[in-house]
Amino acid sequence: MNENYILMMAMIGLLFPFKGSGQHIVQKKYSLLDPVPKEQMREMETDRPDVTESPYTVDAGHFQVETDLIRVIREKSETTKTKTLLINQINLKIGLTGSTAVQIGFQTYGRQRETELDSGSKTVNDGHGNLTFRIKQNIIGNDKGSFAMALLPYVKLPMSKYEDSRFEGGLIVPMQYKFAGEWNLGFQVELDRLKDQDDNAMHTEFLQTLTISHPIIRGLDGIAETYYTYDFKAHEFSNYINAAIQIDAAKDFKLDAGLNIGLQHTAAKHYFIGASYRL
Repeated sequence: MNENYILMMAMIGLLFPFKGSGQHIVQKKYSLLDPVPKEQMREMETDRPDVTESPYTVDAGHFQVETDLIRVIREKSETTKTKTLLINQINLKIGLTGSTAVQIGFQTYGRQRETELDSGSKTVNDGHGNLTFRIKQNIIGNDKGSFAMALLPYVKLPMSKYEDSRFEGGLIVPMQYKFAGEWNLGFQVELDRLKDQDDNAMHTEFLQTLTISHPIIRGLDGIAETYYTYDFKAHEFSNYINAAIQIDAAKDFKLDAGLNIGLQHTAAKHYFIGASYRL
């Protein structure tokens, strides 16, 4: 038999398996209009209840609603003391592609009472809050691996009826590492352009978080977090600790509750209960 013929047949025999293998690993690209089948969806991940955001996106073509059902915030500056009640602070998340999701946030109702420390005079305002747009772009680890990271830029539109507000925005970079034994370590850096608390001026603020979570019992996760902010204008640090629980109440439905305590006397203190639901 001709040696060239034998060589040609051997090459064809080698190429066919590689071609078949390459076809086998090709995965369909889903989108908003072509949703991921429910049986192929990732495990439900939420941006709440801690400050550290999740680096994972909502599956393409699916929706997730996360909300503060009730949140109470107590703040104190050098001149005023503020108490804020927030009801249904909602975040609607929409999966566009396998790694991109948009988020629309809106404060349904807020009531804020400010007390002047010098005179004791009080001002009360209430109504709906601001509108926030965010885009989460996963960079690595959305579908596999123990490490994940995302970029999350946002802009806040000043629509609030209960507080003075301005255009605000920033960039959030959340990360998460999954350890053996269902331990999760979260880390986040964030740079924001925010309104000053006592006047209409703006300042730049840096935030860094560290959070750890683990199941306490089946269907109940415990979350502990510490973070700080640095105000570049006031040259001031604020430190916080955060503790929360999250319950798997039903399939694709979670409830949570927790507190967020500022350690400095001027740092805000938060108390909240919330919920998350995926469609």
